[in-house]
Amino acid sequence: MILTVSVEDDFHTHVIRDAAVRRGFRDFHVLECDRISGRPGLTWSSHGDAPSTVLTSEGRIIPLDAVSVLWWRRMRANQQASARASTDHQWRLVDNDSRGALGGILAACFRGQWISTPEATDRAADKLYQLSVAREAGFRVPRTLVTQSRDEVLEFARTVDRVIVKPVVGATGPLMFTQYIDDPRAIPEESFSVCPAVYQEYIPGRRHVRLNCFGERMYAALIETDRLDWRPDLNVPISRWDVPPDVGRGVAEVLERLGLRMGAIDIKLTPDGEPVWLEVNPQGQFLFLQPLLGEPLDDHFLDFLLSCVEAGGHDR
Repeated sequence: MILTVSVEDDFHTHVIRDAAVRRGFRDFHVLECDRISGRPGLTWSSHGDAPSTVLTSEGRIIPLDAVSVLWWRRMRANQQASARASTDHQWRLVDNDSRGALGGILAACFRGQWISTPEATDRAADKLYQLSVAREAGFRVPRTLVTQSRDEVLEFARTVDRVIVKPVVGATGPLMFTQYIDDPRAIPEESFSVCPAVYQEYIPGRRHVRLNCFGERMYAALIETDRLDWRPDLNVPISRWDVPPDVGRGVAEVLERLGLRMGAIDIKLTPDGEPVWLEVNPQGQFLFLQPLLGEPLDDHFLDFLLSCVEAGGHDR
């Protein structure tokens, strides 16, 4: 049995579940982590007086010992029912206790394979940590500074040709795209000190690679654009990119060091073709590439999950 933890309207979850149904695999279930409140869906007992169970999106109660693969797709979500709470304290209680109970029950009882474990997912999402790991694995990474000091940014700008800025973590809401910062002297000091940000050297070139790794299989796209951040405009040349063996080995090593079973990796190719590691999203978007490449990524990802079911092993 495959169990996916996600939010109610997650596109990727629905598409992969539809692929499972289309191929006759009926044991694919979804636990909507934002709809725990308001439904009697979680049960756990320290001494086994009651089975450890969760409630799926279709209203089925399933025991965790029947689940062999858990796709940890989306977890950081507030409860839909908490919007009806009358005070901030009440909705924070509902959100925190729902999230804490789910995480605790899964940590205590699930013994199958995580895609990927919560600990590895959270750790790998740290942009600073993953950059260090990628560099240790042999990738070139952009020179990077995280600071709140205007003076440090000015000094950094003198050491690189051009500086870009992006958030350390970001926030829910509108996407925050990577931006140039051509003249940090023109920015007030308080704009730097309000919170840390990531300042990086600009890597020249117009060839961007989105590489999706599902277990041992990799599917990559070459995105050609002069934009610094390719995400706002996909009406540009996008084609399949054959992953060179050395890049594939490097990516596999980074993900192994991070403890990830999958990942969406962003790489930029310099004008002379050198791959520069930018970042990995442990649960990144990949299905937007399916119609652009004519590649059945939904089936590829389902194959990956099914291979984990067939392996029948345990992560711990």
